[in-house]
Amino acid sequence: MEFIELRSDTCTLPTKEMRQAMAAAEVGDDVYGEDPTVNALEELSADIMGKEAALFLASGTMANLVAILTHCRRGEEIILEADSHIYYYECGGLSALAGAFPRPLPGKRGFISPEQLQQALRPPDIHFPATTLLCLENTHNRGGGSVLSVEKTEELAAIAHRAGLKVHLDGARIFNAALALDVDVKKLAAPVDSVMFCLSKGLSAPAGSILAGSREFIEEARRQRKLVGGGMRQAGILAAAGLVALNKMRERLHEDHEHAQLLAAALEEGGQFRVEKPETNIINVWLPAGKDLNAFIENCRQKGLLITARGPGSFRLVTNRHIGKGEVKKAVSILYSALNEL
Repeated sequence: MEFIELRSDTCTLPTKEMRQAMAAAEVGDDVYGEDPTVNALEELSADIMGKEAALFLASGTMANLVAILTHCRRGEEIILEADSHIYYYECGGLSALAGAFPRPLPGKRGFISPEQLQQALRPPDIHFPATTLLCLENTHNRGGGSVLSVEKTEELAAIAHRAGLKVHLDGARIFNAALALDVDVKKLAAPVDSVMFCLSKGLSAPAGSILAGSREFIEEARRQRKLVGGGMRQAGILAAAGLVALNKMRERLHEDHEHAQLLAAALEEGGQFRVEKPETNIINVWLPAGKDLNAFIENCRQKGLLITARGPGSFRLVTNRHIGKGEVKKAVSILYSALNEL
């Protein structure tokens, strides 16, 4: 059976051009800094983000961990939103591996307010951990692909910086955010000290993420990457796909946003699902009360549609480059058919 894949944009397959670039990639030993394709990817990434330097890592989770290891010492406090990917989905690595203490604040669709941040900042006291880092996320995964504006990013970063904190941005889908806001991605990255973005989601590369920041920050991050086992050798084979992703795949993300809008509207029109209006390519959906989520997901799978649970009674749909208008129409039909069989 051929499935319609709406679990995540991480399931995108590399393009033919990516595969050709990978096969032909010029490589060297990246741990020695001698892989020309990795070096080219890092230079391009830094330029796109408006930062001095960048580092290629295996995954977004590793990039976030390396950022925390670079910014924080053990026992220091990190302020982040309670549904953030770093806090919710990264195996507790900020504490287990970085020794950091999380201070989660409940946000609205994934974002805390400037007032919340200001109130969370405590005065120096020997009873408190030192607060040294604010982590933001854009777009916000559990917030349904919600977007943090340039102005809000600037306001939150300014409060953090005045208090002596560094700011890290989990920008796994930052290109989706920039497209939704119709701004240069540099503007979203400018207020923060470090930013991570993924090549393997909507951009369709098979693996890899980028961490960008000051030259001094990236030099230390390179050491921390080695510490967690992230020093790869002939990594140019993967970096070659990343170069294609950055050069060819960013502008097409608007298609995913348009298809998410179509999908959400069609689901809402039926009147049985509660649908959160998507801002980018992620849609949060709730089943009618009393319906079995696991049975519903299995019904969808048997009919050829793959979706994933989000929480009690809710699931998410993520559009990607393999989803067109035909797939949207068929997915809606399957979702209602699966619901009616419960």
